[in-house]
Amino acid sequence: MGEKLKIAVQKSGRLKEDSLKILKECGISIDNGKDQLKASAFNFPLEVLYLRNSDIPQYVEDGVADIAIVGENVVIEKQKELEILQKLGFSKCRLAMALPKDVEYNGLEYFNGKRIATSYPNSLQLFLDENNLNCDIHVISGSVEIAPNIGLADGICDLVSSGSTLFKNGLREVEQILKSEACLVANKNMSGIKQAILDRLMFRLKSVLAAKNNKYILLNAPNEKVNDIIEVLPGMKSPTIMPLAQEGWSSLHSVINENDFWGVIDQLKLNGAEGILIIPIEKMVL
Repeated sequence: MGEKLKIAVQKSGRLKEDSLKILKECGISIDNGKDQLKASAFNFPLEVLYLRNSDIPQYVEDGVADIAIVGENVVIEKQKELEILQKLGFSKCRLAMALPKDVEYNGLEYFNGKRIATSYPNSLQLFLDENNLNCDIHVISGSVEIAPNIGLADGICDLVSSGSTLFKNGLREVEQILKSEACLVANKNMSGIKQAILDRLMFRLKSVLAAKNNKYILLNAPNEKVNDIIEVLPGMKSPTIMPLAQEGWSSLHSVINENDFWGVIDQLKLNGAEGILIIPIEKMVL
């Protein structure tokens, strides 16, 4: 058996599910049995280690795992010597400051001298230092949002996704400290063999991510409008143009970024495009 690249993922929860999903989209098949601590891929030199999320940065720094899929917020909080290779576009959230909703808030100076409960003391301290604030940080391992209600703290610093947990506990977000999403991180001292495997994985991963962010677009247009539409329509190099059976009309095929979608569609319609079809892309090999 040859050398394998070891990747750490969260041992349970949504981040684990999304991590294994993106590996599957990269064509990597993993025997994900119940309660396994590690599993090998059938068709790629990769071994998956299922670890506690908060422990993963340490394992990667120590070389127990070569790479990992972990929340960017955890990487920042743990302050380990890791290389962030790629942001993955899922498990998006933000680290934010929140206060009881009936508290009048007029800016950052409010926090001077206040008690703040958090599970992210390092990230909070960096934010406080950057803004010349002095707070009393209370480190709590869980259920941070109840701290103001039981008199333990004046406010909290915690991860926020939809904001529903804050609302249920009578809190409102007042400051954002950082944005976070799942990312692929790596040990900085990897062997040449493992680096070669990682390069192969990164090629697949970038192809999958490019496909998620783009759509294939097909449309029909009168020939006299084709040049105007080419000016509007982005493409990997340039749109493909094919004549239709109906004289004086052509079909244009291209790729459009998800973020530009609606703005481009509006411009295409104004320039005479008809029969616009949008098709998902499974992979994009660039």
